[in-house]
Amino acid sequence: NVAQSRGVILLAIRQAGIPFFEYKPMQVKQAVVGYGNATKHQVQDMTKRLLGLSAMPKPDDAADAIAIALCHGRSSTSLLAQLQK
Repeated sequence: NVAQSRGVILLAIRQAGIPFFEYKPMQVKQAVVGYGNATKHQVQDMTKRLLGLSAMPKPDDAADAIAIALCHGRSSTSLLAQLQK
C-alpha cells in the first residue's frame, strides 16, 4: 500500500532528524512557471529552460523531481532563499 509505505518513509526521515518539506502541485507550478494552473508540459518546458537542458530527463518522475527541487530552491524555507536574505 502506497500510503503505508509513505508513512514508514516519513517516520524514518523524522527519526533521523532530516528536514522534510512538501509542496502541493499548484505550488510547484507557481514556482516554476509563475502560474498555478500550468500544464505538465509547461512545467517541463520551463524546467528545461531554467536549467539550460537540451531535453527533459526521463522518466517523467525525474522531471517532476527536478521541478520540485526548483520549487524548494525558490521557497522561503530553503537554504538558498535564506542565504539570499
